[in-house]
Amino acid sequence: MAKPRRERASWPVRLDSVERRFCSPAGPGSPETRVDIAWHAVPNQAPVESTEHAAGLAPSISNDGSPVHRIDRRADLTESQSVPNASFSTPEQIAAELAKLNYLAEPGLAAAIFLAKKLKLPLFLEGDPGVGKTALARKVGLLLGVEPIRLQCYSGIDRSQALYEWDFARQLLHLRGTPDTKSIYCEEFLIARPILQAVEKNPSVLLIDEIDRADDEFEAFLLEVLEGDTLSIPDYRTIVIKEPPFVILTSNGTREVHGALKRRCVYHWISHPTRENEAEIIRLNVPEVANTPLAGQIAAAMAQLRQLPLVRPPGVAESIAFARAALALGRNTVAEAADDALGVLVKQHEDEDAVRSVLRSAR
Repeated sequence: MAKPRRERASWPVRLDSVERRFCSPAGPGSPETRVDIAWHAVPNQAPVESTEHAAGLAPSISNDGSPVHRIDRRADLTESQSVPNASFSTPEQIAAELAKLNYLAEPGLAAAIFLAKKLKLPLFLEGDPGVGKTALARKVGLLLGVEPIRLQCYSGIDRSQALYEWDFARQLLHLRGTPDTKSIYCEEFLIARPILQAVEKNPSVLLIDEIDRADDEFEAFLLEVLEGDTLSIPDYRTIVIKEPPFVILTSNGTREVHGALKRRCVYHWISHPTRENEAEIIRLNVPEVANTPLAGQIAAAMAQLRQLPLVRPPGVAESIAFARAALALGRNTVAEAADDALGVLVKQHEDEDAVRSVLRSAR
């Protein structure tokens, strides 16, 4: 008599013996679960082993019947790596530490970083392209001693690109070549994406870059990410998160991000720097121009260009790139580099004439 089949729309395998291996560890007929992600924080402690594991007990069972694997990833961090610490104890110290990394953070931005860490909230940075949003995430990672984990958003991105997915090709090869009944829903076949990578690493910085390019559906998914205290992977395990990553979301303002997402974050708009600050930023990042008038000239020209109705106004990143281009070309002034280094600043053909005119007249 034919054995009953377990239907799965995501994996069209017809063999009964194969399909039984797709059953969750709780057994056939166990309820499906949706992906729930959320984080809560606890004070830093020395690494501990879960009491269930130490006693040799089976994992706990969640409300939906799936096993819960409790993971304590509270690393024994040094004082310079843990938060709060000397680097993050006040907004002023945050600004000072960032300045050592060649990033000038104005008081409002330093306060936003401080509050995001202190209150265990994501940091939402919005501003024009090139003002230093992504660069800030890298600098914060350096302060914490970690490499930021980046999730680049785009139209059509979904949770499988952000959270995890199964390596279906390897699963199928395993089923064809191995006679055992080992579940194919295990770590061997799990592909961790940025959010899961950040959750399983401590400390960590998760950069969700250009969230304004994603769709409303993905924003709704992130609302799940920013709430609760577990991560559930159907047919595999449920993880209780002990220490959340420091999440930084960025937006270029190409569309309005839903207010429900912003309300769960510490929000800060990053403006273009003042002329004086921009000149100092150029000198910090291109020290070869520190004793020349080039940094001041570039900052003045950028301030003038941002007053024009350009399709793509230059940001601080373009200012730094122009300084490096002028040095590479052997030019000592903005006017001398106006024609040859134009492509470093201009990203739209319609802006070429206006930008060239300003650069040629720079003093």
